[in-house]
Amino acid sequence: MELEQYQIILVNLDPTIGSEIKKTRPCVIISPNEMNKYLRTIMVAPMTTTSRKYPTRIEVKHERKIGWIVVDQVRTIDKQRIIKILGRLSKPEVKELKFVIKETFVD
Repeated sequence: MELEQYQIILVNLDPTIGSEIKKTRPCVIISPNEMNKYLRTIMVAPMTTTSRKYPTRIEVKHERKIGWIVVDQVRTIDKQRIIKILGRLSKPEVKELKFVIKETFVD
């Protein structure tokens, strides 16, 4: 399975602890392609359909539904958790995601 940055994938996030996002849900791959190709783990930001406007949440449309990418819950997962590839973010969504990641984690 060829995994690329900014693809939307279906991931089994269980088991989780406390307030971590749980269940099987779409996630966006945020790790760079070099990492995705050679490591057995990738970094993802989970998606949810229920969210409020937070600076670390990005509203996206996927499969005709409004959802949010939850940048404040970034996780490293083993590729064994991936069920399937669902699609990819649009160019404007990628641009906004890059901006929010930079605002959240850099400076």
